[in-house]
Amino acid sequence: MAYKKLKYWFDEDLAILLSKKIKPYYDLFEVERFIEKVEKGTKNLELKDRVEWIADQLREQLPLEYTEALDILYPVLGPENEQETGMFTEGYWVMPIAKYVEKYGVNHFQESMDFIKEITKRNTGEYCIRPFLETYPEKTLEEMENWSLDPNVHVRRLSSEGLRARLPWAKKLDQVIENPKPIIVILENLKDDDSKFVQKSVANNLNDILKDNYEFGMEVLEKWSKGATPNRKWIIRHALRSQIKKENPQAQKILAGLN
Repeated sequence: MAYKKLKYWFDEDLAILLSKKIKPYYDLFEVERFIEKVEKGTKNLELKDRVEWIADQLREQLPLEYTEALDILYPVLGPENEQETGMFTEGYWVMPIAKYVEKYGVNHFQESMDFIKEITKRNTGEYCIRPFLETYPEKTLEEMENWSLDPNVHVRRLSSEGLRARLPWAKKLDQVIENPKPIIVILENLKDDDSKFVQKSVANNLNDILKDNYEFGMEVLEKWSKGATPNRKWIIRHALRSQIKKENPQAQKILAGLN
């Protein structure tokens, strides 16, 4: 795919692509109407609004019953991404489907959890998981704890990335800002993960925690520094990068202990 600014990927061409993917599984999908509405509706919108507009057009086209719509969308997702990269360059087209789940799936908890798990194997579920965390905090955290032990690297990453308090492009996760303790059991499961993809997410999650709950975050990192594996050392160093820039002596002491 030729290079163009990300927001321009969500236009008439994407509507054509989605139509080709959906029509074989849902004969009632009105291709021309869908393409026309996406082409006209996205012209003056920025990225997030373009994605949401396309998701809304999917809502109009697919069966009103949410679970029936998911039955159509499952095969549309296609093969899993076997790499740690490509979630946006190759799987970008899944973003409106993820937004569809985010907006219209909250009243169907388990069906949406199962589908988000599949979404993140192709693109990412880090945004569409957040309304579920707000509506069903305990149930969603339990699901994400299971994901933190999943053999799929994208699912494990989601269990951390979806819980970031200050995830870019997303609304702040106030419940984690107010009390990050419930998510630590998940990060504990990931602190020695072999995947750099997962390690970066865990480090970024802790970096977010330090911005709002400094003492708690430092307590976690000090604990993790004791007998740290090479993977965990990398996470600690990356999590403390902002504090090191500030020449924070507590952070410097933790890093010195890793050597």
